[in-house]
Amino acid sequence: MYFKVENLSYEIENKNICHKIELNINKGEFIGIIGPNGSGKSTLLKNIYKVLIPNEGSIYLNNKDLVKSSNRESAEEMAVVAQENNIGFDFTVKDIVLMGRYPRKKLFQRSDSLDVDIIRKSLGKVGMENMINKSFPSLSGGEKQRVLIARALAQETEFLILDEPTNHLDIGCQIKILKFLKNLKKTILISIHDLNMAAEYCDRIYAIKEGKIVASGTPKEVLSVELIKKLYEVESELSEDPITKKIKINYILS
Repeated sequence: MYFKVENLSYEIENKNICHKIELNINKGEFIGIIGPNGSGKSTLLKNIYKVLIPNEGSIYLNNKDLVKSSNRESAEEMAVVAQENNIGFDFTVKDIVLMGRYPRKKLFQRSDSLDVDIIRKSLGKVGMENMINKSFPSLSGGEKQRVLIARALAQETEFLILDEPTNHLDIGCQIKILKFLKNLKKTILISIHDLNMAAEYCDRIYAIKEGKIVASGTPKEVLSVELIKKLYEVESELSEDPITKKIKINYILS
């Protein structure tokens, strides 16, 4: 699998939200997008998973131009856990995960025993199999997020896109979800706020500010005191974990 964005730009009312974005992902990589609120992270991802259409540029996945592909064709190649997941009906967990099977079904084709098996396995991977008949709205924030990840897994795609999947979750849920995603060994593109989490789990990082990529590379290559100040206007100190050898960021609050 290979994914590439070339010269992608998106504007609203003559304002550039994303400007000439270039990025690439190889099979099995865990790629993070970091940047302050309003920098264009979510807009970039929405262009990639076809909620928005770029004003210019191309998006290629397995040599297919996603801009020109149908929504069904795209859903057969990539699964998405979006930031907005307001589900207004009282669906069960099983109903939610079953939605991930729709791209694999023909028109009017009903779910079968294979779909049910895939649903159970997907829920099992996120530790939610015993919740299969529970009401989705009754779940906690962390439980809902795991169910939505199970829905994405049920699509059976190699490529997963996640827009701030740990936002508003406690630190324990954040670690469990990111560790689980890392262990999937799938190709993942994720926007993430917590820089220490990005440093711990991402193979490479793209830093975005005002709709432009301002740095890219491994966490150690990208996360510098200067870049953190440029992105977030905060002072910081960097160190290396003696065991994991991963970079650690400490923020200077005074």
